[in-house]
Amino acid sequence: MSHSRPSEPPRTTLTAVLASFRRAFAGIALMSGVVNVLALTGSFFMLQVYDRVIPGRSVPTLVGLCLFAGTLFLFQGVLELIRSRLLVRIGMALDARLSGQVYTALMRLPLRTKLPGDGLQSLRDLDQVRSFLSSAGPTALFDLPWMPLYLAICFLFHFWIGMTALLGAIILFALTLLAELRTRETAKRANSQAASRNTLAEATRRNVEVLQAMGFGPRIADRWSAVNDDYLKTNAKASDLAGTLGTISKVVRMMLQSGILAIGAWLVIHQEATGGIMIASSIIMSRALAPIELAIVHWKSFVSARQAGARLTHLLGLLPEAATTVSLPPPSFRLSVERISVAPPGERRLVVQDAGFVLEKGAGLGIIGPSASGKSSLVRAIAGVWLPVRGTVRLDGATLDQWSSEDLGKHVGYLPQDVELFDGTIAENIARFEPRPPSDKILTAARAAGVHDLVVHLPEGYETRIGEAGSALSAGQRQRVALARALYGDPFLVILDEPNSNLDADGEAALTAAIQGVRDRGGMAIVVAHRPSALQSLDQILVMTNGSIQAFGPKNEIMTNVTRPISVPLKVVPSPEEAAL
Repeated sequence: MSHSRPSEPPRTTLTAVLASFRRAFAGIALMSGVVNVLALTGSFFMLQVYDRVIPGRSVPTLVGLCLFAGTLFLFQGVLELIRSRLLVRIGMALDARLSGQVYTALMRLPLRTKLPGDGLQSLRDLDQVRSFLSSAGPTALFDLPWMPLYLAICFLFHFWIGMTALLGAIILFALTLLAELRTRETAKRANSQAASRNTLAEATRRNVEVLQAMGFGPRIADRWSAVNDDYLKTNAKASDLAGTLGTISKVVRMMLQSGILAIGAWLVIHQEATGGIMIASSIIMSRALAPIELAIVHWKSFVSARQAGARLTHLLGLLPEAATTVSLPPPSFRLSVERISVAPPGERRLVVQDAGFVLEKGAGLGIIGPSASGKSSLVRAIAGVWLPVRGTVRLDGATLDQWSSEDLGKHVGYLPQDVELFDGTIAENIARFEPRPPSDKILTAARAAGVHDLVVHLPEGYETRIGEAGSALSAGQRQRVALARALYGDPFLVILDEPNSNLDADGEAALTAAIQGVRDRGGMAIVVAHRPSALQSLDQILVMTNGSIQAFGPKNEIMTNVTRPISVPLKVVPSPEEAAL
């Protein structure tokens, strides 16, 4: 038995990732402090020019001040550039740390619960958080703590200059609070409407053939336009509010700058201040209020990023804690389904109730029954796609959760009812995108699925790119390539859900041979079937009705029973625990 290994990547929260950058944020805070001190350069330059250079007519002093101020301005610019680039790198690093888990959530959580919108909201949320961190918005948060310094200097110049600057700060703070109260719900509603719009657009893309053939595309387009109009109106409302508050803050700042110049001039007239103080106080007050004004301008982005972060935190919280599993040996002799009940992800309605049976190696089981009887739901639970509400599924006595998803996948081949392939080559799809797969394994799976001859007759053979969702192949070709993918690596358990729905006679013959091949090598095959041709190479049958197993046993015996009137009693298989009593 090999060593222990984590079954999933360690879970990391958004807060934990941001906390891991605390040294970088501390560096940004330090740089912001230096930048804000250097921002006083212009004010004191004007103070010296008006109060010393002009009265003294000293050209050397003016040249020296210009050189000194220019050096400080250059240093300030370099620090601001470094700060900006550091924030961009933090955003990139945060994306790199979380994108893997967000993608894992996209793969895992739809099988456990319902995700809002089109399911891709979490990726857009991560983009939103990264974009905000990389923008000028966060710099306002680092500059705000230095506002008291500028206000204190204004008070040192004169009490009324300080009071004017303080009044301006209070007004802009009130505007910021108003922005928070007015944009929060609007931004949330706009995000919800955007998700609905994207969901409908994706559904349209998937069903374009149906829309074209039956001519109800314009009606769906009208529905999308209505949803899009609602989104545009809500988004426009949020943008108008942000623009209005931004304009008000700009007007207030300009009025305050003129006002403080007027107060300074009044003080100069009464010989309570100098001309240098009048000009310098205007510049310092402008710098004091700049972080608040910048915060108002970026408040919409801040609210969107905060809500996106909250959604990401909730999403990552749904992921199970990383567990450490012992690498078990490959299963080789038994599948036990022990009284499992199954419900679709995010729902409480059971679609399978108390299903139980046992299969030994070499078995071939056909699952039959009317539509919506729970056949596909049952095999999803057996394959580990859906978690049973009750009961367990075991391979060689071990429950499925004792394997990591990656390890379990090596022993399970699964062909779902709706075949989906990934954009890539045929070889990559058959090999499940395994890095550097052995060619002989690909060829073995393709021959077992009877698709080898079909592939080699394509212009580029196994290197043929199949397009998004396999669009370059016919439905039958996609199904046979997906069958080869299910057979890749000779998995012990092969589960096929209506594998012959798009196959011609040659394809069905290849399918029968593939199922028999799985059994002959000591594996087991489970086939959900509506057509009798899919049952040829199977030796056992399970009949489902209304989510319950009605019969299970040898094919000849069960097929004889199911052809009789429905009143004939059929045996329900007990669970292994009941059989032992």
